[in-house]
Amino acid sequence: QVQLVESGGGLVQAGGSLRLSCLASGRTFSSYAMGWFRQAPGKEREFVAAISWSGENTYYADSVKGRFTISRDNAKRTVYLQMNSLKPEETAVYYCARSSTSFKQLPISAYEYGLWGPGTQVTVSS
Repeated sequence: QVQLVESGGGLVQAGGSLRLSCLASGRTFSSYAMGWFRQAPGKEREFVAAISWSGENTYYADSVKGRFTISRDNAKRTVYLQMNSLKPEETAVYYCARSSTSFKQLPISAYEYGLWGPGTQVTVSS
């Protein structure tokens, strides 16, 4: 059974950085696009970034463009989210997700993802 497990969350001051990791079990990791989403208390889950199955293409929400970087290492079955210049309003639980369809390029809707990790808390203090 394929599972996703996020790590790297924590408490950081505004303007600081964190690097999230998401480790996938199973041998089909490299065939699927991956994404990061976040959900703040009382708010809907929102798209943050996506990376194609090959890693050649990426896409970001406007709110994080230029500050966050998504990457993947298919040999390690891991996708990363480097977050710089963090803001207090970005406090949320961050989730990684795997596309429902193999070899799909850059899904940005949560409905296009079929496998989710349990999430990791990121808290940005002001």
